[in-house]
Amino acid sequence: MKYHALTILILVYRRRLFGNESFPSRFVLKDIWIGFDLGGTKMYAIAFDDSMQVIARRRRKTRGREGSDNGIERIGSTITRLLEENELTLDRIAGIGIGCPGPIDLEKGRLLMTPNLGWDDVDVKKALEKQFDCPVVVLNDVDAGVYGEYLFGAAQGSRCAVGIFPGTGIGGGCVYEGKILQGAGISCMEIGHTRVSSGVKSSGGTLPGTLESEASRLTIAADAAKLAYRGEAPALLKSVGTDLSEIRSGALADAIKAGDKEIEKLIDEASTVIGYGVVNVVHMLCPDTIILGGGLVEAMEDMIIKRVSKTAQDHCMPVYKDRFKVVAAKLGDDAGAMGAAAWAKAQCPAPPPTDQT
Repeated sequence: MKYHALTILILVYRRRLFGNESFPSRFVLKDIWIGFDLGGTKMYAIAFDDSMQVIARRRRKTRGREGSDNGIERIGSTITRLLEENELTLDRIAGIGIGCPGPIDLEKGRLLMTPNLGWDDVDVKKALEKQFDCPVVVLNDVDAGVYGEYLFGAAQGSRCAVGIFPGTGIGGGCVYEGKILQGAGISCMEIGHTRVSSGVKSSGGTLPGTLESEASRLTIAADAAKLAYRGEAPALLKSVGTDLSEIRSGALADAIKAGDKEIEKLIDEASTVIGYGVVNVVHMLCPDTIILGGGLVEAMEDMIIKRVSKTAQDHCMPVYKDRFKVVAAKLGDDAGAMGAAAWAKAQCPAPPPTDQT
């Protein structure tokens, strides 16, 4: 038996006012939103209630090099385990938002390319909608992170916020007056691929002279390994050697604390380059807030924020000075999943309760 729409609205209102006991047991209210952050090394799922309060979390390794089919299976099983471990039923899911690295076909929910994972043209939306029978919204991972910070974190109260997240690559995102800035059917703000120099240094699949090739953690790690090999970074050499997979943000921060001046210089130079990237953003968008996030920033927040901010203020046009601030992200690993879930909630109509009869 189907209830009239007005009756369902009354039932939902009763539920929100008086709790579960006022809601007929035959109905299940769709009140769980899943936020998912797909990263190069880990994937992270959070279940939220309808007020965007965290109910449960689950994370696991991405294992991206095992291929996209395996990756989609791992995404699905991560969400399934999140629900099972916390006794949440599938029929309560109102929608899923998933942030993925790289350009996204926004209309089809397809991940077009991910140099850091090696996946191309993956139909994320179709696969997850088939498995979970609910709306799925796919967006760029940095867009999701910036949206999370805009609503709940470091950029609250901003009119326009731009995020720059240096990691394996360098991602960018922008939220303007509550909306994610997106292109014509495709995600945009690929700030890591903008040119900042005439240099020949490259990283992964990026072109030389780009922000990503000059200042990503992968580039920094490669340069740090050379310094360690040449004996110019003894603390780093002693702690992790020259293995790129071991030269992560924490190891770099520890090396600086232990006295590796060349590593400190390396981070300062990369931060200066990111500052030039901020100058370009300021001249194009004049945002209130520039958010820097990711593990590299978290490990060396004070050093990086100060250098990026000073470089940007020193090199932008005088009329733009002091109209923006450079801040560190506040939400940590939660930002992407929170933003993805909140964006899905904003894009999807409120689903009616499920009649179990």
